[in-house]
Amino acid sequence: MTDTAAAAASSAAPPPGPLSDLVVIEMGTLIAGPFCGQILGDFGAEVIKIEDPKTGDPMRQWGRSLPKGLSPWWPVIGRNKKSVGLNLRTPEGQALARELIAGADVLIENFRPGAMEKWGLGYEALAKVNPRLIMARVSGFGQTGPYSQRAGYGLIGEAMGGLRYVTGEPDRPPARAGISIGDSLAAMHAVMGITMALHHRERTGLGQVIDAALYESVLAVMENLITEYDLTDYVRERSGSILPGIAPSNAYPCANGEMILIGGNGDNVYARLTEAMGRPDLKTDPRFVDHASRGANQQELDGIIADWTAGFALPDLLKLLEDKGIPASRVYRAPDMLEDPQFAAREAIVSVEHPVFGPVRMQNAFPKLSATPGRVRWPGPALGAHTDEVLAARAGCSPERLEALRAQGVI
Repeated sequence: MTDTAAAAASSAAPPPGPLSDLVVIEMGTLIAGPFCGQILGDFGAEVIKIEDPKTGDPMRQWGRSLPKGLSPWWPVIGRNKKSVGLNLRTPEGQALARELIAGADVLIENFRPGAMEKWGLGYEALAKVNPRLIMARVSGFGQTGPYSQRAGYGLIGEAMGGLRYVTGEPDRPPARAGISIGDSLAAMHAVMGITMALHHRERTGLGQVIDAALYESVLAVMENLITEYDLTDYVRERSGSILPGIAPSNAYPCANGEMILIGGNGDNVYARLTEAMGRPDLKTDPRFVDHASRGANQQELDGIIADWTAGFALPDLLKLLEDKGIPASRVYRAPDMLEDPQFAAREAIVSVEHPVFGPVRMQNAFPKLSATPGRVRWPGPALGAHTDEVLAARAGCSPERLEALRAQGVI
């Protein structure tokens, strides 16, 4: 190969992710722990997922439907990971796990507090052989406190963190977001903690524990909910598709039965909206002249705007508002995302080759980094697909030992 050809080949290869020098052991199941591992894997970390060798992560079976008998969840949340089947309820499995962790940078787990200690895999024991280890522990209520031993799924964290109470229509019971947002928020906070701990380790050489509780991860995004009550005794209530006092900012009907979202609450944007509507009088109307007055008369203003939007088909109205510089959008569904030029231009959705499904489309790795972007290298692997490879390379297991461990039900 000539120097020119070698340079061209080198420039064509995707750059390694920013975490490509990290080895991560993931022991989590379902979403909170595995989404943390997914994010780290998206940005290049070698993520070794330890699963029960017989059943694997329950996410392998989850889904409203199972095309070809397989879960559509697993290709996404299991992507960029190596699957190792290992029975952690056996002494041999625990010993192998300790060998793997001894050479790792990060350990992720989301078992109930105390489970890792029961298996001899608590942080104090692990740090004696690997003081650089960073251990991310994701749980419902954290590792301490009177609730720490309670079972805690994402919906419990959403309820306790305050999100469920304020979600939904005011005349109906609390609603859920439609996704497992509590689990995902906990995972993202765990990732933040890991990156902070890596920075600390650069300076000190020492690892630490990240204690990410689901309810606290939800609480962290609840804006001024606590402070507003503390200062004014106001309890935020469910308000449907609006935020009380922020107007206009709502979903409005279009002529073809679709809905459009319009955010026109800023003074300058509101002025442009009144021009688009052909209603300059609304700009100087005392009921709507400034942010406070629009908030006080929110329902009336929304009614006026809804009467106007109902006269347009959605595409025509989107074009009009775009030309006027007014934030507006259709309410996207999966088909809309797959057809949208913005998603395509930024490769927000990528196609990944799956051994059973063939090409599978899924969301890309985010956020975008200019020099070392994340990417989806492969979809969620088959259960135990990397067991022999990883245990041979990182635990020194010979083919004979692997065969014996398999016969004992350890792997």
